[in-house]
Amino acid sequence: MSKNDNNILPKVRRFSKYRIAEHWVHVVMFVMLIVTGLSQTYYYLELSQWFVLKLGGIDRVRMVHRATGVGFSVLLIVHIFAAVTGLLTRKWGPDMLISIKDFKDAAHNIRFYFGLETRPARCGRYTYKQKFEYWAIFLGVIFMASSGYLLMYPIRATAYLPGEVIPMAKALHSNEAIVMILIISIWHIYNAVFSPEVFPIDRSIFTGYISRRRMIREHPMELEKEDAVGENNEEGMISEKVIRGV
Repeated sequence: MSKNDNNILPKVRRFSKYRIAEHWVHVVMFVMLIVTGLSQTYYYLELSQWFVLKLGGIDRVRMVHRATGVGFSVLLIVHIFAAVTGLLTRKWGPDMLISIKDFKDAAHNIRFYFGLETRPARCGRYTYKQKFEYWAIFLGVIFMASSGYLLMYPIRATAYLPGEVIPMAKALHSNEAIVMILIISIWHIYNAVFSPEVFPIDRSIFTGYISRRRMIREHPMELEKEDAVGENNEEGMISEKVIRGV
């Protein structure tokens, strides 16, 4: 392949405009939920009191938190509906489902980090780290939404459920919020900003594109699947077909 050929289409489509917009709407809502939620949980802190006063009082903070929670729940339903529709009608592959291979890839990479393997695990459209992170956040959102609705309608909930579910929901809601913050701030932010692979920031969620070199390094099986090229090809020999964004 010539030098000019190697410069053709140096980037591939990773995310569609819909996925980019969905991500940033989730970011804004998540930040709003965290800020309004923590200011209620840690009401005795000076910063929380300042925020509550700036927003117009505790009743306003609760209203914003609940309205944002409802909106976030709607986005979750839309997300699930889009995934199911894509699987059934648009021939999307179940790329985000965790399989035995993901655990094998994790074990493989641990050996690689200790110098016991010559190369990192070969992954498809999503790596095992992305899958584990996705499902940790997805299940966390389910727990947060379920417990949040119990706290919003305690009387109605206890008409069908034992009264103990309300304090249980309160503990689950607060503690799961901390877990979600840790997952996002430590795991996701590191992988998207501070990881040596993407530093100073992963631009794919802004532009929708990922460099071909990084695609070959991180998602070679997906690239080969689209290009119908064997795994033994050299990096410069991968064909120049653009990967379709979801």
